[in-house]
Amino acid sequence: MTAVEIDPKAAQDAATDRLDLSRPRGSRTARNIIATVLVTSATLLAVAPLAWILVSVVIRGAAVVLTPGWWNLSQRNITALMDGGGAYAAIVGTAMIAIICTVIAVPIGVLGAVYLVEYSRGTRFAQVISFAVDILTGIPSIVAALFIYAFVITILGFGRSAFAASLALVLLMLPTVLRSTEEMLKLVPDSLREASYALGVPKWKTISKVVVPTSLSGIVTGVLLGLARVMGETAPLLILVSYAQGINYSPGSSVMASLPTMINTMRDQPPGLPAFDRAWGAALTLILIVMGLNLIGRGVRRLSKI
Repeated sequence: MTAVEIDPKAAQDAATDRLDLSRPRGSRTARNIIATVLVTSATLLAVAPLAWILVSVVIRGAAVVLTPGWWNLSQRNITALMDGGGAYAAIVGTAMIAIICTVIAVPIGVLGAVYLVEYSRGTRFAQVISFAVDILTGIPSIVAALFIYAFVITILGFGRSAFAASLALVLLMLPTVLRSTEEMLKLVPDSLREASYALGVPKWKTISKVVVPTSLSGIVTGVLLGLARVMGETAPLLILVSYAQGINYSPGSSVMASLPTMINTMRDQPPGLPAFDRAWGAALTLILIVMGLNLIGRGVRRLSKI
């Protein structure tokens, strides 16, 4: 048999005809430049205010946050540190409210997502619940606070308290936890469920021993992101609990220190006074806490991919 000779130039011309690797020319170049400018400008417009806020808070609050007594408040340095002490009481109050919110929202959100995915997937009821969760995700925080005020305080007759504020934050955190958990459970391959069923494992044990552990990292990430979302909310705290400078460990008390209410209380002070500087320090402290939670969530997600 005679070998077929292939002209290299003809092969190159044929490949060039099939795929044009040349740079855009004429109107294509102009459209590409215009699109690049528009996208870059939109990115700068979105990032510039965020960077400006972050730089302003860091510059104004760094000196306060770096003060040793800011993080470790004692009775001896309450008046010594900037005529009002540090943020230890506000940090403790914020942590207590966040813990109460997490204890209530996480079990409800996770179990609700398990029901929607494992027991009622594709049903009309699941679609209605998912639609309601999407609506709940977009409600303003003040609406959740007014609902808790009307139900818990006006109808049930309980007083204003840190626990009532936590219930309002639960309404804001619950959609994030439920939606993120639902998406993580949907990513678990059905083959794992079918293999467990083939071995005679009951459905509830398959969910608890196979499905949930497989998606655990994503669930933890959603919980941390939801917690970071509610820790900076101010409206529920302003409506449902009063600010106090001291430490209060009782969730049923009507007064509780927290970082958002501390910022709101100190912001009315004239610039230059120690209380005004403490407001910027509280703002930076809250940003650091929220940023830390987001970094932990991203770290958990990254470790789960290794």
